[in-house]
Formats: sequence, C-alpha cells, structure tokens
Amino acid sequence: MRGLLNVHNEIGRLRTVMLHRPGEELLNLSPASLEPLLFDDIPYLQIAQEEHDEFARMLREEGVEVLYLEDLVAQTLGTSARLRCQFTNDYISESGLTGSRTIAAVRERLDSISDTREFVDAVIRGVRRDELDLGGTGPLELADIVGTAQSGNPDLVIDPMPSLYFTRDNFTVVDCGVNLNSMYSVTRRRETLLGHYVFAYHPKYCEVPVWYGRDIPYRLEGGDFINLSNHTVAIGISQRTISSAIDLYAKDVFWGEGQHPDIEEIYAFLIPDTRAMMHLDTVFTQLDVDAFLYHPGILGVLETFRVTRGTRVGELCIETLDMSLDEVLAKATGIDSVRLISCGGNDAIAAAREQWNDGSNTLAVSPGRVFVYQRNTITNEILYKEGFELLEIPSAELSRGRGGPHCMSMPFVRDDL
Repeated sequence: MRGLLNVHNEIGRLRTVMLHRPGEELLNLSPASLEPLLFDDIPYLQIAQEEHDEFARMLREEGVEVLYLEDLVAQTLGTSARLRCQFTNDYISESGLTGSRTIAAVRERLDSISDTREFVDAVIRGVRRDELDLGGTGPLELADIVGTAQSGNPDLVIDPMPSLYFTRDNFTVVDCGVNLNSMYSVTRRRETLLGHYVFAYHPKYCEVPVWYGRDIPYRLEGGDFINLSNHTVAIGISQRTISSAIDLYAKDVFWGEGQHPDIEEIYAFLIPDTRAMMHLDTVFTQLDVDAFLYHPGILGVLETFRVTRGTRVGELCIETLDMSLDEVLAKATGIDSVRLISCGGNDAIAAAREQWNDGSNTLAVSPGRVFVYQRNTITNEILYKEGFELLEIPSAELSRGRGGPHCMSMPFVRDDL
C-alpha cells in the first residue's frame, strides 16, 4: 500500500494531494450560523472558487497530481446502490436529525438525486427546509415544525459543511496510512464520514491502514499533526486537539499490536487555546530542511514535551523540554540547527494581522519552494529575501475561512528525504 499513500515529512517533493473545491455549502452560511459553523465571515463563493481553482492549477503546474475529496466519495458510493443507501442512513443519523416527517422527507430528497456526484454535492451543501415536502402522512412532531439543524438556523434541517475545503483536518496521511480524526466541533464531525467511506470502500484506497478512528472520544485534528521525519511527528495540544488523544495515539504507536506507523518520537507542543491559534500549523510550518516559519506570539508561552516508548509495556516516557523553539525543532528533525523566520517580521501589528490571515500556514511542494497567501505581503517579502521560492495564491475570499495553503491540502504522496 505504500504506493498509494506515502507521507513522512512536510517538504519532500509533493506528488499527489487531495483538495476540496468550495461549493454551495458556503451559500448556506448565514450571519446567525457563523459561530456554530466556525466561520467569522461569509466568503464570496465565485471568487473563492476562482482562487481555489488557481491554487489547483498552480499545483498541477508544479507536477502535482490533484485529487478531489468529492470525486473520491462519488467514486466510492457509485460502486453500489446498497453502499449509497448505507451512507445516507449514516449521514442522516450523524446530522442530529429528528422528526419523523423530516427524516422521511430528507431521505426522499436525497434518494431523488440519481447522479452520484450531484448527491455528494447535496450532502456537503446541507439541506434547506424549503427543499423538502413536509406534508407527508406520518405523525407530525415538534421537530418537524421547529427544525433541528445543529447550528440553530431554522431555515436549515441539516447544516452545510463549509469548512470542508480545509482538507488537512478531517483525516491525516501518516506513513502509508491515515488517521481518521475525531473532530472538536459537532459541525465538522460529519466531514470525517466522507473519509471513512473512502478508506473503507473506495476501490483503490479501501485497504490502506487506519491508525486512529473517528469514533475515538479524544479529539485529534489534522491541523495539529506535522510529519517531521520518517520516525518523528509533532502534534499540537490546542483548542482542537487534547492531550488524551496524544497519549492514546502514542501508546498505540509504541505498544499496539498489528499495523502502526513507524514512529519513534512524538513532540507535543502546548499552544494557547485561542481561535487565532486553533491548530499547530497556524503557528508554524516547515519551509525547508532547516527552516520554519513561525508566529512570534507563541514565544514565551509554548511548552514542549518529547514522548517516547516507556520501559514497561503500555507506558510512555514523557520528557519536558526546557529548550527554545529552534533547539526543539533541530532536535526533532535531527539536524544541527534550524532557521526560524518570523511571520510579520519585527512588526507586532503586522505579525498579528498576517498570522490571523494564515501567514504562518504554508505548503511546501519541495524544499524551499512553498505556497503562500498573496495577501501576507510583509511575511512574503521576508521569505523572498531569505531566498525562498514563493508560489502566491490569491486569497481575498479563501482566507475568510481561517485557513491557509497548508490547511487546504492533504498530501497523499511525498518523496522521502
């Protein structure tokens, strides 16, 4: 299975990546539902799609094979009517839907979509009340009248999945397998159902190992997971990932039976529990073998732990590292020293602004050649002067979702270093 998935680092030449093109799920955002759906503003869909298409075009120009999550799900569900029916049952169940007439009407609506790709788009888009015929003959319940969308929007019966274009989060490729992540927010937990079906039933990907299960109660998100080398990963303890998940993951990696990724060290970074720094990859990403871009706001507040196999079966050895960030990253990557480049430079206002717009969130396609958001001009100028080759993505609308090039991409295959 190593030919299908192979990711041991963040900077080896990128060969295959998975994206999700923003769709009409963004049109089902409304001011009242922004907070529960994890948005601060409503992106302009047409421009967001144009920006995302440019990102995909630039990736292909770099020789990267671009896959789309929505296509993989459609290919999976298109293999049998039985599987699609099973998915519909799971989707309705996980949407928190109640009300007998509403459930029947949603099922009827989804079953009426014959084209599987259109069906997948509809699932991602969510279900509006005005799309349904609720005048059936079954018993009427309060939930049929009032509505049950988890965001509280009475015009929706099932919420959209507007964060899906941040494909880094809901599952993570590590080594030759995947973590099916356990998500922080109710609204994003349904996203992992799509990944579950791809890695359980897709004709090509159904046999890859699954390292972490989406039903595990300890939340773990992909934006907090960074592959540093063949045997080392970094995981953030953050707003979205809790320490218990890392304990469980480490015990399975070091002591579990059967298949597991070839990891010998885990570096756990405790970062502030804030929306501005929701994931580890919002405060630093790797640019080259010896270079990282970081948000200066984490200096002085970051705590780091090194987790390795304990001396007894099932035990962990946890070491608190009283070291600077550059010393920790040098130790974790196994090199003598690393360069730390500050997002926004020495300008505190620029650093805060550009980090908010994901200036620290970059995607390397090869060592030293990285995707960045065009809007972060101060950070980009610093990177140019440091000798990096930048691929600038237009980002007026994509950035409204609070995620950058790293968040929007899930590498499937990278060259080893």
